[in-house]
Amino acid sequence: MPTPLPSDAENIHRVFDWLWSSGQLSANDITTLPRLGIEVVINLAPPTSSVALPGEAELVTLGNMVYLQIPVSWERPELHQLMQFFGALETFSGCKIWLHCAMNMRASAFIYLYRRLCLGEDEELSAFPMREVWTPNPVWQRFIHDAIQHYPHIPRGRQPCI
Repeated sequence: MPTPLPSDAENIHRVFDWLWSSGQLSANDITTLPRLGIEVVINLAPPTSSVALPGEAELVTLGNMVYLQIPVSWERPELHQLMQFFGALETFSGCKIWLHCAMNMRASAFIYLYRRLCLGEDEELSAFPMREVWTPNPVWQRFIHDAIQHYPHIPRGRQPCI
């Protein structure tokens, strides 16, 4: 019998065998993550998000997973936050990661940039799951453009989790 996926989160996508993304997780969703082998949950939404789950960090850590929050403003995403995200993926290399934000818009844009800049994938490949979730608005188009201009292709490999 297949492992059940989170059922309350929106825009769920399996990007790689080690990376999933979605909108905001519910408490019930978080309990399903260990059965999928998820070891790390990264939240890109600010704690003030209208859909934030109170006590999310505690629920994740009670499930013996690592919780990391990089609060990215919807109106003002910053390049240093993208670099924090890249660093987190490098730090947790070899681990199964669930990345989320409110609707999987921030998360899918960060994944797009990771695939383009760190993995060196072409536009078509790297656009998944972003193209499935949304078309970036002008703020996010500018952010993506700035990231590509500031951080041209920086390939890295994933190493086993320590």
